[in-house]
Amino acid sequence: MSARALPATWTPCYAPRTTATSPIGSACKHVAMSPVSRARKKAAQPSTPSVTGLFKDVLRDFSTLGAEPGVLDVELLTSEVLGQWWEIEVEEDETPLGMELIAFAERKITPAAAALLAGLRVFAETEEEREAAAAALNTVLGRGIPEPEWAADLAAVTVGDCWRTGDVFGDESSLLCVFSRGGVEHGLLALVDFTEGGRIRDVVVVDKPQDVLAEMRQQAADDPDLVTLERVLPERAHQLLADGLAATDVVEEPDVSEDYARFHALALAWIRTLPAPEPSPEITEWPEQVREEVVADFIGSGLVEDTDATRFYARLLVDHGCETEPGSPLRVGPEKLARFLESLLDGEFEVDEAYEDALEPALLGWVTWAADRAGLPEAARVALLESATEFLEEFAQDEDSALDVYFDGSEGIEDPAELAEALARRMFAVPTVYTEIGDEELELEPADPEQRRLLVIGEHPEYHEALAEETFDGEPRMRLALKTTIVDQLWADEPAEVWQAARRLSETGLERDDVFDRLVDALAAQLTEAGEHEMDYDVDDYRKALDELS
Repeated sequence: MSARALPATWTPCYAPRTTATSPIGSACKHVAMSPVSRARKKAAQPSTPSVTGLFKDVLRDFSTLGAEPGVLDVELLTSEVLGQWWEIEVEEDETPLGMELIAFAERKITPAAAALLAGLRVFAETEEEREAAAAALNTVLGRGIPEPEWAADLAAVTVGDCWRTGDVFGDESSLLCVFSRGGVEHGLLALVDFTEGGRIRDVVVVDKPQDVLAEMRQQAADDPDLVTLERVLPERAHQLLADGLAATDVVEEPDVSEDYARFHALALAWIRTLPAPEPSPEITEWPEQVREEVVADFIGSGLVEDTDATRFYARLLVDHGCETEPGSPLRVGPEKLARFLESLLDGEFEVDEAYEDALEPALLGWVTWAADRAGLPEAARVALLESATEFLEEFAQDEDSALDVYFDGSEGIEDPAELAEALARRMFAVPTVYTEIGDEELELEPADPEQRRLLVIGEHPEYHEALAEETFDGEPRMRLALKTTIVDQLWADEPAEVWQAARRLSETGLERDDVFDRLVDALAAQLTEAGEHEMDYDVDDYRKALDELS
């Protein structure tokens, strides 16, 4: 149990959020965005205290609610409790932490236990956990603890109007659902990202939804050519929210706000009070023939030259749309274009050097063609072309800067193909120059061996506290040392079999972390003791082991 990555501390903060912290407006700022070079940082993870200690802290915070707390305060606290382990993966043979918390509370004969279980009976995120919490609450009440007077009011909200504002391109949308209870209105505000299939990237509770609605109306009035505002049926809102949360929750490392986990359980409970959702749109995967027909239609528009390079980029754009937004593959917007260029920059596609100069005319032609197809207004087309041009300029700068970051000029590589291969190898070894260690965000130079080591350490925040206290030992320390060794080997391409093995494993579909696990295992199997605190390995045997990886 102690191996689970649990929150380091329990710090309740559950006052209703105001409109000042809402995501409203972000959907209207895309034209000015330039996300191609945004820092791809991975937030540091907390340390791992005991499960029992966490559960005791939870009960302690419920004991401070008092005899007559505000119902919304109880809802927010319960949601925040569940959000503490929203991202924690549970192995098949492990009991979910929610079920463990319920069992823990069931053993306590206290008002705090009754309050917690009353909250979990409504806000636990699975039907199994809600039923278990209800049964546990009955057990606690049967021992003489009174049921909280507010228990029946949890999630007992009345559905009001639902509104949606967004950019005219359809990249993002801010969805506001108004709920009321006892004559007081609250709002659930979600940011829906359609560039990733309608995922929810932010969700908050707002205490003055009419102020938020007024802001939405003002944005649409100030920029009617680029901002849309519409009232949506609660059934449609239910479908967008339910599908969006479900799509986000299956992503291993979703790009969400800090508040997402905090309000997640409350959002699900309030969403359940909405009318039955509209049916989710049926999505049919485009076969090869349809994709090629789209490419041919684009080429036939006369907006671009009919070359192998142009057809190559057009097909990449079609495939990217099918992968990231299968319900609307040909929709075009600034954020969607930025994501496409990011995929190119990250090396997700192999691009022939002879095709590089064709990227700009192909992309700008695609933007014009797709905008015409979508019937976008003239102001939106102009803004879209301006954004595409800015992104292309930034993309070119990022490509140049990558060479500066990953090479110091001493390598003597002149052949462009060889240079591209070396860049791919070093970027696989060290995919980002940004990291976070403790509370400090760092931008480091991977060409420096010591800074490269810090970048490797930064990928494993679960070890940071132990490293700082110099208590880090055993297998974790060894595997981190071996990973650092392999990163150095990839950087120098010595032995060359390391990169060859990494490419073979990647081509089988393994993720980068899994590839490194296999490489570390191969090196670990060759280690022999060479003295006190020293290990050695036979290079020839290591090369053979690498050649056998597939």
